[in-house]
Amino acid sequence: MENKRTCLYDKHVALGALMSPFAGFEMPIQYSNITDEHQAVRTACGVFDVSHMGEVTVKGKDAERYVQHIFTNDVSGAPTGKIFYGMMCYENGGTVDDLLVYKMGEQNFFLVINAANIDKDWAWMQQQAEGFDIDLQNVSDHYGQLAVQGPAAESVVEEVLALPCKELKFYETKTLEAEAVIISRTGYTGEDGFEIYAAPQYINACWDKLLASGRCKPCGLGCRDTLRFEVGLPLYGDELSADISPVMAGLSMFVKFDKPEFIGREALLKQKTEGVARRLVGIELADKAIPRHGYTVLSPDGQPIGEVTTGYHAISVDKSVCMALVDTAYAKLGTDVQIQIRKKVFPGKVCKKQFFSKSYKH
Repeated sequence: MENKRTCLYDKHVALGALMSPFAGFEMPIQYSNITDEHQAVRTACGVFDVSHMGEVTVKGKDAERYVQHIFTNDVSGAPTGKIFYGMMCYENGGTVDDLLVYKMGEQNFFLVINAANIDKDWAWMQQQAEGFDIDLQNVSDHYGQLAVQGPAAESVVEEVLALPCKELKFYETKTLEAEAVIISRTGYTGEDGFEIYAAPQYINACWDKLLASGRCKPCGLGCRDTLRFEVGLPLYGDELSADISPVMAGLSMFVKFDKPEFIGREALLKQKTEGVARRLVGIELADKAIPRHGYTVLSPDGQPIGEVTTGYHAISVDKSVCMALVDTAYAKLGTDVQIQIRKKVFPGKVCKKQFFSKSYKH
């Protein structure tokens, strides 16, 4: 099957971006190099084309009740403009997807889902909609999306794009231009940043303005992964999956057990109460060798105890680190482990999953 293209595909090619298939789309991995783009976001401002992400609207009398039913976080009684992070789970506690839920109005929610999961999520959401008085729409093809990230993001969005965003607090959203443009302040890099959702033509115009200004570097998915990884943010398919629950991933704070009901509640509560066989941890290596996804984690005496989910030589801290799913007996901070990297074994220590401090604006 041929990969889809975002509304900015031709602009990426014209810039000489390294293009590669990702989540069913032909996406830019890097323009100059991953390190330069990573540092631009950490020190100034970068822009990402994230138009491949999926969007679903939930409207109608039972909109909130439906969202509460499929979502682990608690949106009840939230003010319009609030955003929530959380998961949709199967009955057994496995993760359907992690997502953002935007409250756009009393009976109006905007759900942002992962590109690789759009078809699967959409089918699953439709299955769960029976018995709810809602209008459920997959609007993924109607929107392009930009993520403007970095310490200078606020001034760039205000001055270059002339979009008022200063008053938005972290995890807040608003609509502009007669409801055609949605702007939010969340980010997936550990830095301050904004997301702009709009029709493809508008997104193209914003991209051109940002690049022409010289104040915002185009950034690919390569550094998006290194940035999110350094601050301990999960990627579906690596740190979360149908086999990795939010509890196993250390994301219980986004699972609100005081809600009376949501899909997967009983299974997740059992995991939280009784414990899980494996947990997601950070591991720091003493060596410069780089642990990659799927590499085996070993106990000090050489027994397999888990696998690496994401690993890099972290750019901002200059250390070889990874996140890994390991047997709970080895999940305590400071525990000695080893990682098999090709034919050699390298020693490491369990550490916090956040290797670099976040710099969000609250």
